[in-house]
Amino acid sequence: MKVDVPARVGVQITNEYGDYAEVRDTVRALEDLGVDIVFNWDHFFPLFGASDGPHLEAWTMLGALAEQTSRVTLGPLVNCTAYRNADLQADMARTVDHISGGRLIFGTGSGWLARDFDEYGYPFGTPGSRLAALAADLPRIKARWKLLNPAPIRDIPVLIGGAGERKTLRIVAQHADIWHSLSDAVTLRRKLGVLGDWCDRVGRDPDEIEVGVTVSDPWAASDYTRLDELYAMGVRIFQGRAMGLRDLDGVRRLLRWRDAAT
Repeated sequence: MKVDVPARVGVQITNEYGDYAEVRDTVRALEDLGVDIVFNWDHFFPLFGASDGPHLEAWTMLGALAEQTSRVTLGPLVNCTAYRNADLQADMARTVDHISGGRLIFGTGSGWLARDFDEYGYPFGTPGSRLAALAADLPRIKARWKLLNPAPIRDIPVLIGGAGERKTLRIVAQHADIWHSLSDAVTLRRKLGVLGDWCDRVGRDPDEIEVGVTVSDPWAASDYTRLDELYAMGVRIFQGRAMGLRDLDGVRRLLRWRDAAT
C-alpha cells in the first residue's frame, strides 16, 4: 500500500443541516484548523436523528464549498454511482475540480440505503447488481474525463469505499487510487491481504493505492496507540466526523496525533 505520503486527516461533515451557513462555517473552521480533506455524503435523507429532518444534496454542496475554500481537498464519501449517468458524474466531478482549483477527490461507491433509491425513483436492485454497475461506470467516467473540454485540472483521484472481498476489493484493485473502509486493525490486515491478491490478479501494484480508514470519535489520548497501529499498517487517511461547529474537539485531537506522528 502507498506509504510514501504523509498521514492526512479527513473529516466527514454531515448533510443534515437546515441552513447552508452552518455547513459553510463548519468547513471554514475545519480548513482553518488544518484538516486535509473534507468529505460529505451522497444521501437524500438524514442518517442520524429524525429520518425526515433537514438535509442537503451532496454535489451542489461540494460546488459551493469548492468556491468558498482555498486549501482543503474536497469530495463525497461517497458518491452513489446509481443515481446518475456515468458521463454526467464525470462532468460534475470535472466541474467541481475546476471550481476548486484541482482539489477534488472523486469518492464513489454502489449505494446501500434503500430509501434513497425508492423515494427518488432509482431501481435498488441487489448488492451484486449495484457493484456490477459501479464496475461498468468507472471506465466510462475515466474515458469521459479524457474527452471533456476543458479537461480536469489534474488526474482526479478515485476513492472507492467498501470492503467486500469478492467484488468490491477487485474493483478497488482495478480502478482506485484510494481505498476507504471502516475496518479495525485486525480486519484491515486481512482485507489488505485480499486486496494484494486482487492486485496480483489484475496486474496492479498495490503500492499505488492509498489506504483510508474511518476512526472512532471521540479520539481520546488512549486511542492514539490504535491510530499508531493503523499508521504502521499503511493507513494514510484517518477520517472522522464533525456534526457542526460545536463538534470539533475530536478533530483537534486527531490533528495533534497527525502532527506528532508525521
